[in-house]
Amino acid sequence: MDAQLRSLEHKISQFVALYQQLRADNHQLRQQLVSAQNENKQLSDKIGDAKTRLETLLTQIPDEEA
Repeated sequence: MDAQLRSLEHKISQFVALYQQLRADNHQLRQQLVSAQNENKQLSDKIGDAKTRLETLLTQIPDEEA
């Protein structure tokens, strides 16, 4: 009976350790996701700005008349 209790206690300890590690990993992954989303937003904004500037420049090019 003692061996079974020790085995169960060991398994519970392993489970708790794994649970805590997974919670920490999940927290870190959530932070990385927020960071990646922020970077994506910044890059998207830069692309939008570049597109607007390019469209403005294209309107300033005179049309060629054949």
